[in-house]
Amino acid sequence: MDRITTDLLADGSIMKGQVDRLLSKGISENLVLRDITLSGFMPMDRLVRYIVQKVRDGVYDLSIIDNYDYIYEKVVLEKLANELDLLFIDLDTIDMDYHLTDKIPLAQLQKHNAIPVSHDDMSVTFAFNDPLNIEAEEAMQRLFPRKIIKIALSTKKQISSFLYKIGLKESVKGLVQKVQDELQSINTIEEQQAASSILLLIDVVLKTCITSRASDVHVEPTEKNCVVRGRVDGKLVEMFIFEKSIYPPLASRLKLLANLDIAEKRKPQDGRFSTAVGAREYDFRISTLPILYGESIVMRVLDKEKALVKLEDAGMDSDSYHKLLKGLKSPYGIILVTGPTGSGKTTTLYGALNELRNVEDKVITVEDPVEYRMNLIQQVQVNAKVGLSFSDALRSILRQDPDKIMIGEIRDQETLEIAIKAALTGHMVISTLHTNDSISAIPRMADMGIEHYLISGALVAIQAQRLIRKICKHCKEEEELSPSVLEEIGGNIPVGSRFYKGSGCKECSDSGYMGREMICEVLEITEEMATLIAKGAGKDEMTRQARADGFVDIFQNGLQKALDGITSVEEILKVAKG
Repeated sequence: MDRITTDLLADGSIMKGQVDRLLSKGISENLVLRDITLSGFMPMDRLVRYIVQKVRDGVYDLSIIDNYDYIYEKVVLEKLANELDLLFIDLDTIDMDYHLTDKIPLAQLQKHNAIPVSHDDMSVTFAFNDPLNIEAEEAMQRLFPRKIIKIALSTKKQISSFLYKIGLKESVKGLVQKVQDELQSINTIEEQQAASSILLLIDVVLKTCITSRASDVHVEPTEKNCVVRGRVDGKLVEMFIFEKSIYPPLASRLKLLANLDIAEKRKPQDGRFSTAVGAREYDFRISTLPILYGESIVMRVLDKEKALVKLEDAGMDSDSYHKLLKGLKSPYGIILVTGPTGSGKTTTLYGALNELRNVEDKVITVEDPVEYRMNLIQQVQVNAKVGLSFSDALRSILRQDPDKIMIGEIRDQETLEIAIKAALTGHMVISTLHTNDSISAIPRMADMGIEHYLISGALVAIQAQRLIRKICKHCKEEEELSPSVLEEIGGNIPVGSRFYKGSGCKECSDSGYMGREMICEVLEITEEMATLIAKGAGKDEMTRQARADGFVDIFQNGLQKALDGITSVEEILKVAKG
């Protein structure tokens, strides 16, 4: 039995009979406390008050809650801060003054798990994880002997994250100083553009982001700093914090690399550039947007090797893959890939193009923008400035004698009408559409003004997909699900099934996840389904027919990934539960 449960029993806060009833249901001793809170025997707020009191009395150390993943550190610390009349600071919501850390050895901050947050003429505010650590407070006081040390509370994870960023900042300290020295000696824009140190800094930033598996790099000016963030496994992570003075030359150089107008800061711009990072060549699609403190710069990382992705390597299960492949082998028709923004639709289209391309067929794409350049495929870049829209380009390429057509995205009725007509006149068309699931694409097409009989005649297959995070292999551990979660995922779980989660480690930056994989559903348009579409049947009726045809929805596909130990149930419920 865990310590808190044992102490609650000893104090009479919970009854032995309550514990015994849960144990008789087969619940592990280590999870009894979780189910006691879920059942209402000991509400979570009452449990938090109990823990806080024990911490104040010196009976518990705050680290005790590390053993309970359902007791949130933030909630405990907020309650403790209130009890001690201290400030709780959510470090993710503030624009920190990093100049304070220049005066303190990083090793000292790491030793005491503390970080200076703000200061004024009289005091310095430090965020601590443990407010009762007198030694840490005294150590910080020695660093600022003339000022009062104010204590605030923050979570261990947030403090560690900021200390990591300070470490990265320290690692490029010499390079940043060189950039600043160069800027002081520069008098013209031309000299600024020719400065070599800023190029070295950009190289370090891009290399760090790519090594961290970032799909996008965000360079953002704030009131006090220049922040570089990377999107890793779908979540933004801060990589670097620079002084505000670094932002102007950094932004100018990035815009110069992409052949953008460096003098234009009032309107958005788009461009791209290529550069070698390590031994590999990468394309970067860059977008700028005017914001309050300058321009937000976002770079999409386009790994040229990923353009050659195979559908079966993207995480598709065998059944879904063969259904889609069967559709791609059709001589004509339209195949749609649906899902929200960032669900990997474009990657799937390129995977489909890899299946389609050969010397015997003419394959033409219409994209906005062209993300990956591919051999044996004619790629058209949409250009609104010269009047080349999706529909205009599509009309033109139909006169180019194509066999296969890929449309980056169907955005309007006109484009959809042309795509349907192309599919009905002997062309294979693949494209994307924004819907939550595959069956919803059919009424969506009808809502866009397409007759039901045309939809039924043209459609071959519809795939809906999402990206889920994979459990980190370095900290993977078995997880026991609560009765409420088991109820939520349904009763179709085989007896003896095991589920897993990531506990968090250095390799995955304590997230518990590393990498992403596709989950999907593929709706084949059978004769029976085509008949229902033609007569304008409702979604419920089409769903029943799809299941009779062997359709497996995206949630069940994701649940199988959890059963296979690829991802967690928590991730599936978050991403795929409709």
